[in-house]
Amino acid sequence: MYLYIKGSLEVKTKGYIVVECNGIGYKIFMSDKSLNEVGNIGDKVKVYTHYHVREDEISLYGFKTDEELRMFELLLSVSGIGARSAITMLSNIEPSEFAFAVISDDVDRMTKIPGIGKKTAQRIILELKDKLKSEEIERNKEEIEKEIKEVEGLNEAISALQVLGYSRREIDLAFEKADLSGLSTEDIIKKGLVLLSNNK
Repeated sequence: MYLYIKGSLEVKTKGYIVVECNGIGYKIFMSDKSLNEVGNIGDKVKVYTHYHVREDEISLYGFKTDEELRMFELLLSVSGIGARSAITMLSNIEPSEFAFAVISDDVDRMTKIPGIGKKTAQRIILELKDKLKSEEIERNKEEIEKEIKEVEGLNEAISALQVLGYSRREIDLAFEKADLSGLSTEDIIKKGLVLLSNNK
C-alpha cells in the first residue's frame, strides 16, 4: 500500500518511530539497526514501508533500504515467522549475510540470531533457498562474502574501541563520514583512534 513515507522524524523510541507527513503522524515499527541509522528528531527522513494486516492488528513496518524490506517480506513468507520475529532477525543480521547463510545452508549462523532455533533455521533455509539462489546471487557470491567480511571487521573494531573506553555513540559519530572500505580490522581501529582523538 505504501512504498515509502517521507517526512519529519517526530518521535524516536524503543521499537518504533513517528514520521509526520502532511499533518499525519505515522507510527512505524523498525529494527534496532534501522532505528540507529534513521536520523535524529526533526530530520527529514525517507522510510521504506510494509503495510502489515492481521485480523487483530494493522501496522506499518519501516526500513532504511530496499534490501531490508525485501528480507522482511521474504521472512514473512516462511511458515511460523511473524512480523515481530522478522524485525528481531533484521536487528541481528545484515540482508546480504542472511542471503548468503540461506544459499550456503549455514544453519549455525542462523541459530546465532536470538529466538531462532535449529528447526526454525532449517525451515527458513528450506523455504527460501530456491527464492534466493538465483543466478544474480550466484554471480555476486564473492561480492557478498567480501561485504560480510567487511561488516565482521567493523564490528570487531568497534568492540575493541569500546574496550578502550569509548562509547558506541562516540564511535558511530567518528565513523559516520569515514571511508572504511578495504581496511583491515587493525587499520579500522587505528583510524578510529585518530578520529576519536580529533573529536575530543
